[in-house]
Amino acid sequence: MSGKSFTTPTYEVSYLFRKILVPIDGSENSLRALDIAVDFAVRYGSYIVVYYATYRGQDDSSEVLGKAKKRIGDLDIRVSFKHEELDPREKATATAIVEEATNGGYDLVIIGARGRSVSEDVTIGSKALSLIANSVVSVFVIR
Repeated sequence: MSGKSFTTPTYEVSYLFRKILVPIDGSENSLRALDIAVDFAVRYGSYIVVYYATYRGQDDSSEVLGKAKKRIGDLDIRVSFKHEELDPREKATATAIVEEATNGGYDLVIIGARGRSVSEDVTIGSKALSLIANSVVSVFVIR
């Protein structure tokens, strides 16, 4: 292994994961994914984009994004919030997340394994599975 010593951290991760996408839906799993991204931001200076896609007419974005803002608190990290309204006839939420991950210049996506619309019997949700299968960047799934 190239003679590296692993007794002290190298902080190479700060160069690998500079911009992180965190899709949220208000579920506890998605907020735990945000917690991990916040830890990356505190430790390595990563920039976080909290992304929430809804269908047109679904008016809970202030509640969901409010939960995320509360979770972050007053930490001095670089974070922005992006809300996208979708037409369900044109684009699925999973497709919107994959497109954002692909086109947004991200180094990493951190996503909860299951959102609020999935049965507890299912171990991974359709959005996380779609992202894993179709993303061009690394995906970190939080269970």
